[in-house]
Amino acid sequence: MRTAIVIDDDIDTIDVMVELLEINKIKVVGKGYNGLEAVELYKKLRPDVIFLDVMMPDYDGIYALENIKKINQDANVIIITGDTTQGSMDRLRELKPSAIFVKPMDISTVIRAVNNLIAEAIST
Repeated sequence: MRTAIVIDDDIDTIDVMVELLEINKIKVVGKGYNGLEAVELYKKLRPDVIFLDVMMPDYDGIYALENIKKINQDANVIIITGDTTQGSMDRLRELKPSAIFVKPMDISTVIRAVNNLIAEAIST
């Protein structure tokens, strides 16, 4: 079974994502509410994929993405954000997440992206 962590400062968003992922056979092994927790959970759990919001208090998703990529350049980080400002999108592209989805997103598209990322990782 594929594993994931979900990071968002909105607890309702996390609950919905967890439910949708588990329905689609992706086991959520950790949840966090800011970028610092994302990095710590990644270090501890090494999930197949990280679902990461950008706009969060204290430590944001860009902080998390940057630090997770320092740990593992090939980490599968899927950004799910409502922040489409030019500055944020430019910074995200520099850090090269595995995928970027703008809220609201179609969960079936997200699940397909996860499955493709995992299949690519297995084949390399």
